Amino acid sequence: MTSFHRTIFVVLACTLTMGQALAERADRQKPVELEADRVTVDDKSQSQIFDGAVNLVQGTLQLKAARLEVTQDGSGFQRGTAQGDSKAQAWFKQKREGRTDYVEGQADKIVHDSKNEITEFIGKAQVKNGADEVSGPYIRYDAKSQSYLVNNLDATGKPTAPEASGGRVRAVIQPKTDPSPVSAPATP
Repeated sequence: MTSFHRTIFVVLACTLTMGQALAERADRQKPVELEADRVTVDDKSQSQIFDGAVNLVQGTLQLKAARLEVTQDGSGFQRGTAQGDSKAQAWFKQKREGRTDYVEGQADKIVHDSKNEITEFIGKAQVKNGADEVSGPYIRYDAKSQSYLVNNLDATGKPTAPEASGGRVRAVIQPKTDPSPVSAPATP
């Protein structure tokens, strides 16, 4: 396997697990299309860096970033960091399994740890899950427990500056629709 093919495999493995708990399973069988202005591969350190208008597509999965860095540990687990720039945040979108809606997220930086199945959205973070939405300075999604943590702390646990974040987090949760129609009261 060439360095280029190993690079594509590592990037694919990392990005696929970003939305794995909610993602469309068929995406895993689709080809990966990856574009960037530059690619640097270091086989010794098991790292790959994609710079400049990074665009990754696999089925319904889309990832856009100014920079994507992927590293792999000795056990084969990947850690990926997608970084935005002054023009746009890092962004991803993927169709949910068996549904017509999408999971979509953006932040200044998106970090995914495949070993622990944790994705962090750092800096002006926003995640939409169907019609529901959460936003704040920091969002942590744990795919194992399928739970979110949203707070006004940065990735190191320090409070963000109130002027940068408003010091608050925000959530919009849509009411679930009742499949049974409500009957009108009978008229006498």
